[in-house]
Amino acid sequence: MTTTPGTAPDLEGWTHAHSGKVRDLYVPAGAASGAGGDVVLVVASDRISAFDYVLPTTIPDKGKILTAMSLWWFEQLEDVVPHHVVSLDVPEQVAGRAMICRQLRMYPIECVARGYITGSALSEYRASAAVCGVPLPAGLVESDRLPEPIFTPAAKAQMGEHDENITFEDMAERVGETAARRLRETTLEVYERAADLAARRGMILADTKLEFGASPHPGEPEIVLADEVLTPDSSRFWAAADYQPGRPQMSYDKQFVRDWLLSPDAGWDRRDGTPPPALPADVVERTRERYVEAYELLTGKTFAA
Repeated sequence: MTTTPGTAPDLEGWTHAHSGKVRDLYVPAGAASGAGGDVVLVVASDRISAFDYVLPTTIPDKGKILTAMSLWWFEQLEDVVPHHVVSLDVPEQVAGRAMICRQLRMYPIECVARGYITGSALSEYRASAAVCGVPLPAGLVESDRLPEPIFTPAAKAQMGEHDENITFEDMAERVGETAARRLRETTLEVYERAADLAARRGMILADTKLEFGASPHPGEPEIVLADEVLTPDSSRFWAAADYQPGRPQMSYDKQFVRDWLLSPDAGWDRRDGTPPPALPADVVERTRERYVEAYELLTGKTFAA
């Protein structure tokens, strides 16, 4: 499927409901009148975002890679938390990049687990010796392993805006104390299972961002793992063999894209509000290769486009 940034394909039997930075959501045709409203079609496009912008260039097969990786992880985590996938019987036009999923009441929280200090967490730690209100030992350096994984929630922002790091207490005020505790517990359980599995593949899971929803029907699971899970778009994976605290690590993600956008070659200043430029072919290819490598290393499978 050729994906044009910002647009979603027309799919027979489905009505387009929403587009995020990367995913397009559809409801069954007629759902608005009350038919088939229990499921949603989630389509992963080849769009790529950086610095809260959707870029004008796509990464070939990215949607298929992320979908295949999420499906693999959902299987590995089934005994930890139920997931939202119902069926892969999707329109041929989006085969390989789409899932039919349960409609959920999504919690307005990005549930983040961190086992290592890097990124925005490192900046916050340097300023306050804590991350999202969680105090940390003195003297930590870039990429250090934490004494134990921590839960650092963020409030979801509107598209084009930054998610806001919040404390657990702030989160509890938004979703309730019981739900907040269960979300924290489940997030850390998922992280620990995934980090152990990644370690067996020679990879470090530095941190991951998860999203959960609750079934709208009484008697069904109150916490369901949704969206994508443990992909290079939502997680930092590092090569264990190259790991060295005190410096940034090479991630299996879109770092090539971020680095190029910040380089003089791009001629772009993200502070002036102008959209980012198109990516050169070599950055696109190297980014695609990194996504494929992450999938193959983690799953032990060969990616077939």
